[in-house]
Amino acid sequence: MQYLLFGQFNLSIQNLRGQGYDGASNIRGEWNGLQSLFLKDCPFAYYAHCFAHRLQLALVAAAKDEMNIWQFFSHLTCIVNLVASTPKRLVELKSFQMDEIARMLSTGERKSGKGVNQIGTLHRAGVPRWSSHYDFVKDLIDIYTTSCRVVESLRKGGRSQQIRGQASGIYKVMRNFEFIFILHLMNNIMGFTDTLCQALQCKSQDILNVLKLVSSTKNLLKKFREDNWDIFLANVVSFCNRHNIDIPDLSSRYVKGTGLHGQQQDHITVEHHYNFDIFNSAIDLQLMELEHRFNNEVVELLTLSSALDPSHSFKSFNVEEICNLAKKFYPWEFTGQDVKTLKFQLIHYQLDISSDPEFQNISSLTDLSRELVVSKKFDYYPLVDRLIRLVLTLPISIATTERVFSGMKRVKTAMRSKIGDEFFVDYMTINLERKLVWKIDLEFIIDKFDSLKTRRAQLR
Repeated sequence: MQYLLFGQFNLSIQNLRGQGYDGASNIRGEWNGLQSLFLKDCPFAYYAHCFAHRLQLALVAAAKDEMNIWQFFSHLTCIVNLVASTPKRLVELKSFQMDEIARMLSTGERKSGKGVNQIGTLHRAGVPRWSSHYDFVKDLIDIYTTSCRVVESLRKGGRSQQIRGQASGIYKVMRNFEFIFILHLMNNIMGFTDTLCQALQCKSQDILNVLKLVSSTKNLLKKFREDNWDIFLANVVSFCNRHNIDIPDLSSRYVKGTGLHGQQQDHITVEHHYNFDIFNSAIDLQLMELEHRFNNEVVELLTLSSALDPSHSFKSFNVEEICNLAKKFYPWEFTGQDVKTLKFQLIHYQLDISSDPEFQNISSLTDLSRELVVSKKFDYYPLVDRLIRLVLTLPISIATTERVFSGMKRVKTAMRSKIGDEFFVDYMTINLERKLVWKIDLEFIIDKFDSLKTRRAQLR
């Protein structure tokens, strides 16, 4: 497979320096996976499983490892299937929202303004997409009242006994304190991790920035766990009071299992259960996944990225460490003589760049590489520039590649099965770079096309 791919475009496998795929076994397999086949021919084609894909799968799996959270996500699926499964129910949901918004505007609970009182719906969560779960949770909090009204309407007037029974069970769940508690908990946890998930899907991203985002995400989760319990609980209680949801006596004894006091030896309170068994447990699982996924992957390569870090006036810059790692990981690019030359280039480079005002506000390897080209300093430090470019080839995310395949399904359909290669490439380019296409002046293109030659107009 790899020979066919590289042979078609006249590419040399020996020049490959990075691989990035999803986590399928035939891709990441240690012995027969695609990445191992490439490594046999080119041992410097370092493999990194797509961090964006892996992180989102891991966060979803970690959240569902806690039994209460798993039940919560199961209930979410039932809610969206019940509330937003037919056009009639969607119309009813939007109608209830209009009534609710009008009521809140009249009582002063909402303020009028452009774009502040939009009608929404519930978005179905996709299994591998953490962000879609976050959207669903946000939607349900925003339109909780109207969602309950739709479920209650089905509970009383559903067209079959099955629908009425299902709606009755879902309504009971939605009006339960534990459901509201976990709903708000996941809204906070997903809010902290969503920024990282979105950043990993950017077209341009390097390992160093990813590690910084991971570190800040972990710190935010830890701070939320240690300092925000009282504030979080107060917000949940306030939400329940606004929607007339029964709140248990948090100071009373929590009874689990069959509910018989004689079978339970501990004397924990209801608040203790929610604090430690759900709140802390869910956050700890997220922290464990972040530690596992990002702290043990290509550690020395990440050390090389850190050593080249331009932030804080090149605070982490270490000449000896950079030379040793370059010699170890890229022996084909840096011979023994090159490493000696690289050392002296790095010494000059450190003094030059750290005192140059044009490089003072640079915080990423991508910006550093770009500025070296703009300032033409890459001519003075060619080996340093080569090393930075090699580090930047380490794949972080294949989200852009996956978007290409998704776009192909929309472009090449059954009705366009005979598209030629050239036209297909042009079509795909426009589809994928549509933000740039929006800036094109269509009138200019029409005039340009018209000026190429005289054409006969046909009137029909």
